[in-house]
Formats: sequence, C-alpha cells, structure tokens
Amino acid sequence: MLRRVLIVDPNPHSARILSEIIKGLGAARILVEPTEDRALQRAAELEPGIVFTERTGDKLDGESLARKLRRSHLGCRRAPIIMVTTEATATTILGARDAGVHEFLRKPFTSADLFKRVENVALKPRDWVEAVGYIGPDRRRFNSGEFSGPGKRKADEAPTGAEATAATKDQAMRILAAALDKFDSDPMQAVRAVREQASQLKALALKASDSRLVVAVGALEVTLASGPVTKATLAAPIGTLLAMAPITPMQRAG
Repeated sequence: MLRRVLIVDPNPHSARILSEIIKGLGAARILVEPTEDRALQRAAELEPGIVFTERTGDKLDGESLARKLRRSHLGCRRAPIIMVTTEATATTILGARDAGVHEFLRKPFTSADLFKRVENVALKPRDWVEAVGYIGPDRRRFNSGEFSGPGKRKADEAPTGAEATAATKDQAMRILAAALDKFDSDPMQAVRAVREQASQLKALALKASDSRLVVAVGALEVTLASGPVTKATLAAPIGTLLAMAPITPMQRAG
C-alpha cells in the first residue's frame, strides 16, 4: 500500500510534514500535487496504493476528488483515501464518509495518529459498495478516528455467518433495484453497479449451492455480455432476482 503514495495538498509546508512522516512508515515513492485536476492526472500515472488529501484548498475539493476517483476507470479507484483537515465537525466527517473516503485525520496529528489510520485501511479492509448514488467502502464500518468509546448501535457489530450472508445478499438486491430505477440518470455507473452485484450474488449462490440463484444470476450475466445493455434489457433478469429474494424493509434508527 505504501509503495506508491499520492498526497494532495496546496500547502507546501503541511505536505512536506506529511511526506516525512509517511517516509518514516516505509513509503517508497511519494508524489505531491496541489490541485484536484493535477491529482487525478497523476493518479492515472502513479496508480497509488493510498491517497492522502486535504479537505479544501485553492482549486481543491477533497470530497469532489474522492467522488471523481471512485467513479473513474482508473486502476486505483478503490485505493484507500485518508482525508486530512482541521475542520473535524460532524458535517465534514459525514461528508467525507459519503464521498467514499476511508479514514478522517484531524490536524494537528502525530505520527501515531497517522499510523493508526494507515493500519486501519491495511489490516481492517471494508467491503466495497458499487452502487449508483454511492461508490466506496462500506459506510456502516466508517471510522473517523474521532470516537474511541464502545459502539452502542446494532449496526456497529460486524455480522457473521448466515447473518453476514443475508446482509450481503439484501444489499446486492437493493443496489440492483436502485440501479434499474436510476439507469437513465447514470447508465454507465448503473451497468457497473449491476456487474458488481451479479458477481457478488454468483459467489454467494455457489457457496450456498443455490442452483436457482445461480441460474438467475447467469441470465443477468448473459444480458450484460450480450450488449447493448439498456434499462429494458435489464428489467427482466433483475426482476427475476428481486422476486426470488424480497428486500428486507429498512428499519428506522431508534
């Protein structure tokens, strides 16, 4: 992950401090860019294993950068993103999370703070969510690093076994339904989201030896491979899948 690092920061002094700390962690190659556009260009060339970005700056919007990287076709589009800022408010933390950022690092920080964030993304990987409205790591497992107390919500507890499988399947069905519903507004991402969910559902079906689900997913994969893919061609195979596994109603947070 640290073989190639991209730092996006318009402030040379803070970028230098961050670079020195990252070098101490063993980074092999570090590139620094001051603007959003330059960062995306260098990301295409460097294919970084991890990205550090300031939240705001001259010609830089960290949330916009994260969204553009996630929605790109670059090989590094899934690379962990750590947002660095002095503004650690609930709004900025949630904004970073919803942009597809992995971790949030508040200034001023120590080398130990930085190491903890890198350790989190390296050793505690989160499931990837490929939807239409959101692309990035599972937001239910987001850790801003600003809260160290025990989790009190049921969602804070990582599901295991059958519960985890059911949750993954339910989320895949939700994304398929949303992708079909929002197809006209963003067809490219909708197709990408459908492909990702088809892959996940196929893996679940094979693991559970669910022949009906394997056949239904197979029909969707044939549609995706036949092209051109349209909302009309996706409607039938996605409809079959949704009929097989009704989506669990969302519960309101108490």
